[in-house]
Amino acid sequence: MSPQTLHLTADLYGYLQDHSLREPDILQQLRQETQALSAAQMQISPEQGQFLAFLVQVIGAHRTLEIGVFTGYSSLAVALALPPDGQMVACDINPDTTQIARRYWEKAGVAHKIDLRLAVATDTLATLLAQGEANHYDLAFIDADKENYLIYYEQCLQLVRPGGLIVVDNVLWGGAVVNPAVQDRSTQAIRQFNQKLYQDERITLTMLPLADGVTLAWKRP
Repeated sequence: MSPQTLHLTADLYGYLQDHSLREPDILQQLRQETQALSAAQMQISPEQGQFLAFLVQVIGAHRTLEIGVFTGYSSLAVALALPPDGQMVACDINPDTTQIARRYWEKAGVAHKIDLRLAVATDTLATLLAQGEANHYDLAFIDADKENYLIYYEQCLQLVRPGGLIVVDNVLWGGAVVNPAVQDRSTQAIRQFNQKLYQDERITLTMLPLADGVTLAWKRP
């Protein structure tokens, strides 16, 4: 036994999926189609999608935000977990990849739950705040350009209700966060983001070694 998080070998990762993953067929189809794209690495892992759905159900979320849609795996996983009257505002700027997302939302019968905003996410979030939407959302998922993570976080912190969750992807950034030889702008942005949240007393924080690293920030009442 080890006091540290266990390293997942290929066999152990397979065991985890075989004994935990309950991936709906529609999500599996979307994941397989996305694998043919050149940017397929942008898609979250299936167990990460299941984790998001789990969080939605555990906190009883009705209204959610997503910053970064890509082909729609995470938004579909969340929408399937939302109640019939649940709603999501999904932010992205790519009409091509989100067209794949729209097709699967329609196929799954959840398109009516998802309000896709094809615009710069900071502008969309600022519009929501200007419309009086502060403290109106239960959960936000941030998985977009890393250099704007802090801006997205500050906006989502205003939009999410006290007791709500902000979930952030890629916080371990393939291990580059601990490699001093890596100094590109995205890596530096992730390091600054992680340090900022660690020091932020407005939230209760945990960072999980799930997929590429996932941070959960619970907005304190």
